[in-house]
Amino acid sequence: MPVKRRTVLLGAAGAGLASTMIPASARAAGLPLLAGLPAGAPDRRLFAPGEQRFAPYLVILAPMVNDIVDSDPYGFMGGGWWRTPAQPYNSRVQEHVFTLSWFYANKRAWNPYYRDNALLGRLDAALQHYVGLQNPDGSWPEYHPGEQGKAASGFGIGYLAKTLANLRRANALPSRQAQVEVALRKGVDWYLDPGNAVVWDNPFEYTNQATAGVAGSARTLTLLPDHDRSLKLQDRIRFLAKWAQSPAGFFYDPRGMDINYNFEVMLPEMAELYLLTRNPQLATMARRFADWFGYNLLREPDGSGWLTYYAVSDRTAEAFYDDVIPDPDRTILGSHFVPVVPELGAFFTSREDQTASRNAWAADPAPVPALAKQDTSPRIIAHAPYGETMPSRAAKQAAIARLPYLRSDNFTERRHDDYGNQDYLYVRRPGLYLGAFFGNRQGSGVKAGTGFLWHPVAGTVIHAQQTATGSWGTVLGGKADAESNLVASYPSKDLVRYHTPDGSVATELLIGPYSVTRRVTATGAATGAVTGAATEQIPLVLQPDDETVFSDGTVAPYGQTRTATADGLVIRRGKARITITWSGRRTATLSTSSRTYLRDGRRRVHVLRIPHDGTLETVVATAG
Repeated sequence: MPVKRRTVLLGAAGAGLASTMIPASARAAGLPLLAGLPAGAPDRRLFAPGEQRFAPYLVILAPMVNDIVDSDPYGFMGGGWWRTPAQPYNSRVQEHVFTLSWFYANKRAWNPYYRDNALLGRLDAALQHYVGLQNPDGSWPEYHPGEQGKAASGFGIGYLAKTLANLRRANALPSRQAQVEVALRKGVDWYLDPGNAVVWDNPFEYTNQATAGVAGSARTLTLLPDHDRSLKLQDRIRFLAKWAQSPAGFFYDPRGMDINYNFEVMLPEMAELYLLTRNPQLATMARRFADWFGYNLLREPDGSGWLTYYAVSDRTAEAFYDDVIPDPDRTILGSHFVPVVPELGAFFTSREDQTASRNAWAADPAPVPALAKQDTSPRIIAHAPYGETMPSRAAKQAAIARLPYLRSDNFTERRHDDYGNQDYLYVRRPGLYLGAFFGNRQGSGVKAGTGFLWHPVAGTVIHAQQTATGSWGTVLGGKADAESNLVASYPSKDLVRYHTPDGSVATELLIGPYSVTRRVTATGAATGAVTGAATEQIPLVLQPDDETVFSDGTVAPYGQTRTATADGLVIRRGKARITITWSGRRTATLSTSSRTYLRDGRRRVHVLRIPHDGTLETVVATAG
């Protein structure tokens, strides 16, 4: 049920805001609508390269602004443009006040809304609603009225601080500026309070959100300087440095790792905080993360991009990154760490490629497409004023060459986190690079056990998915062992033994210089008897030019499903040869899927399934 405006403004923010409410007579008249763009606008050629990302926001500005409610609930940014639930109590919906304020305050040849009165009137209404949602303690809600939102408050402080800066630049809405200043001081005090268990929880979770709040507080203090708050800010940075990062190198989100949130949210928020404070602890955190990230991004030999070890991501499914990421690029602010952490340069678009991409965008005669609703993150343009420090092409290639599995062909690296007894295993041998995870999974999407197999010539050959049907492991009774918290022991650097908690599936993993052997026993958990109903499952990444043939001669064309009675499968990719063999002739199926990787879409997931009677040995051998 929609929340009544009076309840939100007076109940949540207090009677002090009552005098700032728009009179009913003014509301009845309605706010003026914002005019649409002139014909032919926007002209791509008018945008500075670093501001091209504003163009699609310009296209949606008038429709989004005109969806601001000018009755009840007054000032609510309706239309479902950003964040869910799209309800008046969700303060995150209002984050586009920054977007409105930027277009109002900044004069550009391509910006017809500079100092537009209709835009200002609706921005004022949206700010009234936003400030009115603040709880008496300084927090903001997201999922229900009165909630103390860690994310809503953290990101909200940053957006309101940037909005205040724009209002000051334009010398606009002085009374509303004063209200925003009061709200920001309250928000910062709530967020930086070390006794605030919502933000500084134990164990410390969703660290990207807390970091955003600290970064927003730092931006606020550039506008509203305060000695005591600055001391609290430095104290919270020390807390982040101590508790936000796993000993393994990832940032907790919530308590495991997540490729997307670590690289696309946490690192940029840390970069903003670093730019505002120059605190060296943040650079140290970025350096440790770059080391960790280098084990988990798998470079394709043709230079087209990376596949990620996303099977162990807690929250999202970011399975790949293209080598060149055009605007809008959510990661771009994180590039400010590249000068002090050159290793991070491996993962960003090079300056030369970025320039070429932006030149191509400017020359494209097609109309600028509108952003789809919900795909309108204001972070993209909120980060633009900070610029970027992308690596040169040579620096990027040098950083890639320093990746652990490219600079060495022989190591066994096990990264451990005590929380949930998480083990991340990375094994490099001359003919392969293997990744695996054991211990307590921190999210339902996380798939344990063997995770990927990479070859220096063929690239990624096996790539576990976040689904039970796409995991690399054993399926017994309709359930994959990868869905369990696998218990592992490590007798040597070449041998891992692991099993499901109930002992129903046990695996011996033997790693050689050019092969990986899996010896599986699937038994009844209660009786210990061989079940006869297990399936070995291997998610392969195949390319159109691959030659894939079963040992009985059955050809398995790319993008098609084939079944054969065989004891092996050979994949030829250029000079590389990957051979998969299993004990005994069995009816095996190689099934295609719709899952493809990278912009060219050439890499497609195909899943090899080998039914067996409860015991099976598979060997993946590499050559070439």
